[in-house]
Amino acid sequence: MMPPRLTLGIAAYLALAPLGMPFGMATAQEAVPPEPAAVQSEHEDPVFAPVPGAEADLASFVWQKRPVVVFADSPFDPAFREQMRQIEAHWSELARRDVVVITDTTPDPASDLRRQLRPRGFSLVIIAKDGTVNLRKPAPWDAREIVRSIDKMPIRREEVRQERGL
Repeated sequence: MMPPRLTLGIAAYLALAPLGMPFGMATAQEAVPPEPAAVQSEHEDPVFAPVPGAEADLASFVWQKRPVVVFADSPFDPAFREQMRQIEAHWSELARRDVVVITDTTPDPASDLRRQLRPRGFSLVIIAKDGTVNLRKPAPWDAREIVRSIDKMPIRREEVRQERGL
């Protein structure tokens, strides 16, 4: 008769090891890493991943996210780089407020987003969950100010009241 630990160990090996493969080797399907969102736990900070403007559809974010759109004529624009640094530095606070960052640094050809929001050079546009433009800024804005601006929105205030159970 085998000791219970050995029996359990062999059973775990057989359950986890694919047929015909030595233990520890992964199949091609298992070798693909999971998506970053799937790996995160509740307690980890969310990954900062801006959405390219050419791929963004503002209508898909209505009532789901608060788009913060950052426009520039080049990804090397110092104002663009400073704004992105500010946003990334405070990303966990912004993510808790359901922010999605959209970037568009290609003015030609104009994306649907550019045609819709009509920026001139650098521009920061904050959009509420209901899809209305809440704020436009022609220069980089401190991320704390972005957070304060979001916290003043009526929909955000209602979310905070619901979180508190009021």
